[in-house]
Amino acid sequence: MKKIFLGGTCNNSKWREEIKPLLNIEYFDPIVPDWDEESYQRELFERETSNYVLYTITPKLTGVYSIAEIIEDSNKRPEKTIFVVLSEDEGTKFDKFQLDSLNAVKKMVIKNGATVFDDLASVAEFVNK
Repeated sequence: MKKIFLGGTCNNSKWREEIKPLLNIEYFDPIVPDWDEESYQRELFERETSNYVLYTITPKLTGVYSIAEIIEDSNKRPEKTIFVVLSEDEGTKFDKFQLDSLNAVKKMVIKNGATVFDDLASVAEFVNK
């Protein structure tokens, strides 16, 4: 069975809970209560072996590692990389400058040959085929 890696914004963002019921394929959710080396190694394995790697970025993003992962995977594995930017997350919104920057990242990801969607329902429809 196909599998999708659910990467991207953490920080109690609920986007993973939104997409899971829409998926008719297996998924790997890297969120764990206590992040350790074993969790990191499992994440690396799942990124490498899943059929799809989804990176969903929301305004709750505080670090930049997910952006680096998106660019790396869109270069190394463009055929299985999917990128989504959700402009709002539980009342929190990106400002114009953040959205401009994320739109530039979208263009890079597309240029690298990966897939970009604007919502999670479209991602589910794409991977469930």
